[in-house]
Amino acid sequence: MQPVEERLGSFYLGAEYDLETGKRLDEPLNYDARDLTTHAVCVGMTGSGKTGLCIGLLEEAALDRVPLIIVDPKGDMTNLLLQFPDLLPENFLPWINEEDARRKGMNPEDLAAKTAETWKNGLSDWGISTERIRQLHDSGQFTIYTPGSDTGIPVSIMGSLASPGLDFEEHTETIRERIAGTVNALLGLAGLQVDPVRSRESILLASIFEHFWKSGQDLDLALLINSIQKPPMRQLGVFDVNTFFPEKDRFELAMALNAIIASPSFQSWLAGEPLDIDRMLFTPEGKPRQSIFYLAHLSDSERMFFVTLLLENVLTWTRAQAGTSSLRALLYFDEVFGYLPPVAEPPSKRPLLTLLKQARAFGVGCVLVTQNPVDLDYKALTNTGTWFIGKLQAERDKERVLEGLKSAIAEAGGKGAAVDYDTIISKLGNRIFLLHNVHEDRPVVFQTRWAMSFLSGPMTRPQIRKLMEPVKSGSQRTGTSQMSSVPGGTSNAAPVTSTLPDQSPDSGVPIGFTAKPPVLDPSIRQLFLPAIAPAPDPQAQLVCEPALIGIAAVAFSDRKRAINETKPFVIACMESGTAVEISWDNGETLSIREDELTETPDPRSAGFGMPSESFVDARQIKAAAQSLANWLYQTSRFQLTVHTGTGLFRHGDESERDFLIRLQQAAREKRDQEVDALERKYAPQLEKIQEKIRREQRELARDEEEHQSRKTSELVGLGTTVLGFFLGRKSTAGINSALNRRRMTSNAKAEVAESQETIEELSAQQQVLEEEMKAAVAEISAKWEHPETSLVTEDLAPRRTDITVQLVGLGWLPFWKPVKAGPAVPAWESHPS
Repeated sequence: MQPVEERLGSFYLGAEYDLETGKRLDEPLNYDARDLTTHAVCVGMTGSGKTGLCIGLLEEAALDRVPLIIVDPKGDMTNLLLQFPDLLPENFLPWINEEDARRKGMNPEDLAAKTAETWKNGLSDWGISTERIRQLHDSGQFTIYTPGSDTGIPVSIMGSLASPGLDFEEHTETIRERIAGTVNALLGLAGLQVDPVRSRESILLASIFEHFWKSGQDLDLALLINSIQKPPMRQLGVFDVNTFFPEKDRFELAMALNAIIASPSFQSWLAGEPLDIDRMLFTPEGKPRQSIFYLAHLSDSERMFFVTLLLENVLTWTRAQAGTSSLRALLYFDEVFGYLPPVAEPPSKRPLLTLLKQARAFGVGCVLVTQNPVDLDYKALTNTGTWFIGKLQAERDKERVLEGLKSAIAEAGGKGAAVDYDTIISKLGNRIFLLHNVHEDRPVVFQTRWAMSFLSGPMTRPQIRKLMEPVKSGSQRTGTSQMSSVPGGTSNAAPVTSTLPDQSPDSGVPIGFTAKPPVLDPSIRQLFLPAIAPAPDPQAQLVCEPALIGIAAVAFSDRKRAINETKPFVIACMESGTAVEISWDNGETLSIREDELTETPDPRSAGFGMPSESFVDARQIKAAAQSLANWLYQTSRFQLTVHTGTGLFRHGDESERDFLIRLQQAAREKRDQEVDALERKYAPQLEKIQEKIRREQRELARDEEEHQSRKTSELVGLGTTVLGFFLGRKSTAGINSALNRRRMTSNAKAEVAESQETIEELSAQQQVLEEEMKAAVAEISAKWEHPETSLVTEDLAPRRTDITVQLVGLGWLPFWKPVKAGPAVPAWESHPS
């Protein structure tokens, strides 16, 4: 195969395959990533090559910077972390099965060398370079999560009981669906098989969840169990709680749930990273992540419990996104057997069905994989746009798949009657798949490409622990595992410090301070900053230093961009020597809100400093208010991060991470639109040339047929003339006829050559156009690949009328003064320990 032609938004999955000859064709199969927004299903027996196909698809998604949620019940998908750009034997050695080596009569080192050579040759055969593996290694951030275990990165389920943070009146249906799924999962984990709609256990728990979530309160298991015994509501329906669900029976339900959290093994479910889909799809910097949820170690009930919580969280996150036609994220389910059955209603089925119906509008695709095609709800898959069908073992499996495929074709309005899917599926071999895509004109049989990741088979827990140890120790960045909070504001001024004399032994009030703040003109307000930092030592005293406090709000507006942001300011200006004039340039912008200031001092305050005359003069305070307005007009700016190509800008309350995620999605959409427009531009020209080529090929066929006919006629005529000569019939007519036939043969040959030359010229024109289009596509892809590099900063200045000075008064800044002489420590801000 030729080297892979990189095109963002196009997944290289393999090459077309001829079932009749049993040979791979030199026609690569590139799959449009946007087609995954209509979801995909992959079916095939064990050994059909499903794992290789799907790992290849996920590798392409990672290369295209698509964030992934991967549900891995068996452990096969963990192989995605085995990416070895150098393809050295020592890379493969730790993952070689010693038992496999023994059975093959080899030592592990020799088998590792042989495996490395096999992988190198396999990748080369498919045109995949080591550089492409390195790109995958560098672009992907694969993390293995192990809920209920600390083998990999543990996951805390407590976040799934927390309020979703949505307005209940606006999102009533969404919240109630999530409550239903969470309740069903909890009851299933407790071993209670009850009706999820009509049972009193479900109704009680759902009512408790709704009571707390409606008011924005979080739940945990302890509060839930206590609320079962003492429900926060008095009635359920028209009956009081005790009539509907007697206290004795509620106690049994509480005991069943308490048995779960009382189990020592359950404690691992409460530790680890929160089940936050946004954090598991994107790093703090906004880069896409690939999160693998390894479930092989869990029991069936535990798997169902976690999968349901995961799907409910994915569904909530999906509904919070803006609509798009480009692929935003991908949910991959490696073995969906038991989670989407045709008749039963496990807790996982409803959120999975909802995602299949609604996620498309938000750019979230689902890929469902199974080796048990009989136990699958094919009615749920009628809207699935892509089908990957591999080798099937049982006849009933094939019949079931054909039934589902034909239903999907009919639902999409396609015409599948002309294709003999039965015969095609019967001829499929290992790594040979039938691809039916509703977005394409015809089904395609193809062979899957070689996986860039080493397929070592399902990983064991010790292997996963080995892989994730660097992540846990913090030596490898994995996004949320080292996520830290970012302060809400910063100060441009140096920290305010104060050096105070020793404490007075007589009064307990430090020298240079008074026991109470001064009494001022009623027009001057005194405000006290809260002391939130702990004392550096038990003997330290809390003292307050005077400062001029200015409180203002600056409005920034931009009608064109529909910006209307108001930025609050709380500024403290400490006195400076004997200067009378107040300069706000010496002030410090505090990261504190106006409502956090109080008009009464902290009871722990031991003394108050003496304010300068300018801080207690009403006229100078009034002048300071005007100078504050002038200062804010000259210095305050609203920094706007703008991407000129898309016109997007970062909103005032939007984090840098969220903005980058939104920008990447917009860039993906722009890229897709420009590529589509480019293809539409070139399509008529290419079609015109292709039509000319087809016409010349038909003419060539006629010319070749005519040439062959003339050659035959010439040979027959020549034979007749020669025979007549030997028989004594000497006639010039025969010679003239032969010469005439020779001339006609030469003319026919010239026409063949002319047609061939015309076809070559047209093919060259076609190749030039295709190369132009490829270059243009590459230019578009490069243009939108890193939109974050094209960000610019614009300063939005306020108008004078946009500045409101709400207050200028005397402020008191708390400091912790040590017993011994030394600098005082600001107490109004936290300090690292």
